[in-house]
Amino acid sequence: MLLASAVVVWEWLNEHGRWRPYSPAVSHHIEAVARAGPRAGGSVVLGQADSRLAPYIIDLQSMHQFRQDTGTIRPVRRSYYDPSSAPGKGVVWEWENDSGTWTPYDMDVGITIQRAYEKQHPWVDLSAIGFCYVIDFATMGQINRQTQRKRRVRRRLDMVYPLVSGTLPKSQSWPASPGAAAAPPVPACTCPQCLLVMSVKAAAGPGAAAPQPRKAAPAPPAVPKPPLPAAGPKAPDGVAAARGSLKPLAAQGGQRQAASTPALSLASASGSPPGVGSGKGARPGLGTLNRSHLQRLAIAQSRVLIASGVPTVPVKNLTGSSPVNPALAGITGILMSAAGLPVCLTRPPKLVLHPPPVSKSEIQSIPGISHSCRKTTKKQAKKGKTPEEVLKKYLQKVRHPPDEDCTICMERLSAPSGYKGPQPAVKPDLVGKLVKCSHVFHLHCLVAMYNNGNKDGSLQCPTCKTIYGVKTGTQPPGKMEYHIIPHALPGHADCKTIRIIYNIPPGVQGPEHPNPGKSFTARGFPRHCYLPDSEKGRKVLKLLLVAWDRRLIFAIGTSSTTGESDTVIWNEIHHKTEFGSNLTGHGYPDINYLDNVLAELAAQGITEESLAQEKD
Repeated sequence: MLLASAVVVWEWLNEHGRWRPYSPAVSHHIEAVARAGPRAGGSVVLGQADSRLAPYIIDLQSMHQFRQDTGTIRPVRRSYYDPSSAPGKGVVWEWENDSGTWTPYDMDVGITIQRAYEKQHPWVDLSAIGFCYVIDFATMGQINRQTQRKRRVRRRLDMVYPLVSGTLPKSQSWPASPGAAAAPPVPACTCPQCLLVMSVKAAAGPGAAAPQPRKAAPAPPAVPKPPLPAAGPKAPDGVAAARGSLKPLAAQGGQRQAASTPALSLASASGSPPGVGSGKGARPGLGTLNRSHLQRLAIAQSRVLIASGVPTVPVKNLTGSSPVNPALAGITGILMSAAGLPVCLTRPPKLVLHPPPVSKSEIQSIPGISHSCRKTTKKQAKKGKTPEEVLKKYLQKVRHPPDEDCTICMERLSAPSGYKGPQPAVKPDLVGKLVKCSHVFHLHCLVAMYNNGNKDGSLQCPTCKTIYGVKTGTQPPGKMEYHIIPHALPGHADCKTIRIIYNIPPGVQGPEHPNPGKSFTARGFPRHCYLPDSEKGRKVLKLLLVAWDRRLIFAIGTSSTTGESDTVIWNEIHHKTEFGSNLTGHGYPDINYLDNVLAELAAQGITEESLAQEKD
């Protein structure tokens, strides 16, 4: 046992290996059920705290979240943070995504941002915790250090996460140990749903297999009530957490501890559903039913509930190739029913990533576009002009600087540049104005920014993103193929489809990349992307070819989804990788996609004028 005071944040593990926090309200709900101990039934219905989470339940014994409409199972954990950190003050930091909605940062990122904000730093660099972003508090923006793309961020106040104090057990303590006081028997539920389950169970009893005794696993210590449910093993080394008064947790090798996440086996997680007691009157375990009986049970229950007009939560009839088979979907229906949530069986939409098979004879070249393949090679080092000579084309000197800050170094323009890195051969007090957008900076800062970039003879205003010259990127060598296939995309039934295939092999980073000489990975290649074979679709393809030639489609950096560094990532030009559906958000129909990608290409300096420049 450890004596400590902490806030509890419940988190779930996404498909990219990152722990995402539940909201304060949901964390309060989960914590309340966990503190109630086995009397609460061992499961948490998240829809009771947030209606948007109606499909989700958490099994506290296995520490997993189950989504009953898709069968997806994810680990969850209970994490502890310093009460003086962001979650202990109800502070949430969020970034604006492409759809215009706000997404909260991971908890360790939000804590890092809040710490810098409280210390009144003008900005914070997140590279120390694995992200290539800078948060600028003056403009409340997030800047990608590699692409210079800027997103809005915001700081808002929410509920404070649950506060606990007292003894913190070192391991997960659910359920109560055998030596703990047993809860009094609870009479069997007599609601219509449970009676239906019992009746079908009784009908299936003679043909069911006899339950097999299981060896009881050693139970962890009892949940202390009310101080705190037990904690799990300490967080892995390298996980950032709040620093401060949480000394006992830090003494264990990390400032955040999380509950363990053992593997979940629904087939063996029978037990008594919530609300049903043990002993002679208790229901038998679900393990006494075979596959066909489980299906009969779930379907019969569904029919009665639908006939009675009871509002239902959909439990989708999963196919055998899904993570959970149809029989286990039926188990989910029983568990949800016992938890007070009616269920019905429906069929889920299918993810269609690829078109039907296409023979070589059916593939067509694209009219008006020569060839069907483009390759890029390693960047050739440019010789000649110095950074000062390049910037001279785009700047006018300012004799009397305005009374405002340089947005690069955040010092007054009337004072010398505050840049502290390698010093360029320019006086730190000189000031220049960009000729197109009229934004003013220290020349010293602009030269330093150019030296830290691609050094391709172009410049992008850090304030408004206006591009001077021809912007190129750092895309590694690869191949881009494109052709027409005889299938239509959803929402574009009047035309065929343009298929683009990108293929980039792993390799070694060059001098223009983040870590020259170090190897990089290339996950998920070849990548298939799709455009409608319409007039606008062909226009987008032509501009994508320009972006490919300028090495702007991909870059090497840190994946924002998996957190992997030194890997090939998309470079702010979105592609549709889902052919026949839009379950991931990267498919069709999407009536705004072509206009959106044209805007993204324009932000990279690629417009119809670029097509004329390429011909010249």
